[in-house]
Amino acid sequence: MVNIEILKNRVLEGGAITPAEAIALSKTEEKEALFKAAGEIREQYSGKKFDMCSIINAKSGKCSEDCKWCAQSAFFKTDIKTYELVDEKEAVEQACRNAEQGVHRYSLVTSGRAISEANLNKLIGVYKKIQKKTDIGLCASMGLLDKSRLQKLKDNGIEHYHCNLETARSFFPKLCTTHSYDQKVLTIKWAMEIGLKVCSGGIIGMGETMEDRIEMAFELNSLGVKSIPLNILNPVEGTPLEGTAALTDDEILTTFALFRFINPKANLRFAGGRLQIRHIQEKALQSGVNAALVGDLLTTIGSNVEQDKADFTKAGFEF
Repeated sequence: MVNIEILKNRVLEGGAITPAEAIALSKTEEKEALFKAAGEIREQYSGKKFDMCSIINAKSGKCSEDCKWCAQSAFFKTDIKTYELVDEKEAVEQACRNAEQGVHRYSLVTSGRAISEANLNKLIGVYKKIQKKTDIGLCASMGLLDKSRLQKLKDNGIEHYHCNLETARSFFPKLCTTHSYDQKVLTIKWAMEIGLKVCSGGIIGMGETMEDRIEMAFELNSLGVKSIPLNILNPVEGTPLEGTAALTDDEILTTFALFRFINPKANLRFAGGRLQIRHIQEKALQSGVNAALVGDLLTTIGSNVEQDKADFTKAGFEF
């Protein structure tokens, strides 16, 4: 029988749990104790500070990759808008709105395996206009970039790069065949090597097991990722995962808690699919979560920033 207090205290003292211990924690019947312990770990390493970021869909649809969860893949017939690049004025205005609302970072996100050099240069122009109007932190999510394009982003004031692992290494080939897990890891390592901060997480509820989620959490830990978004699958009609059954509340909360045990110092971030778990949001905030992607998301309606701030403040967090 797993002893939650012993494992919690080990993490609080700077130690780590093992994959086998994480699996044992996932199977405990003392769920409330697990969630409370994860909250205590968050409290020690992150305090009450809450981190918020926002994104805009800067290039939509017609993606060459066959990721089974994604509405933007050209392999599937989904009802989404497609465009080459976002309107510059719209992108700058949204950045300014987010800054006024106290959002910490803003990211341009593009569909496709990797953004082209020409489009990268155009979007750098958008970043420069944002920098002239506001001091919001800048992030990019532009696919599997090579080191030179990552360097170009850094040289132009972008501080964070986002590249999700999406799932466990062992499960990934069942979801995507057009690029590899190692290519994702290499992109993350290159970004870190040149001094970019990295945001990387994944999606839960795609048919993976709890063991798969634990595997991903340890991979992120080994890479040293300090911002981990956890999306809840929102099955999109027209994709291979459209009929996937929803996770239970218990599975979701247990996943959040385990990620906190395994990555005690990271920002554990609400991301896509949060509207599906609004009814357990406060409990998730007490189970290790301390960050959120706010505002509209890529192909789904996101959240109201002011309402989010009120909810997070009510839960005891500060900005």
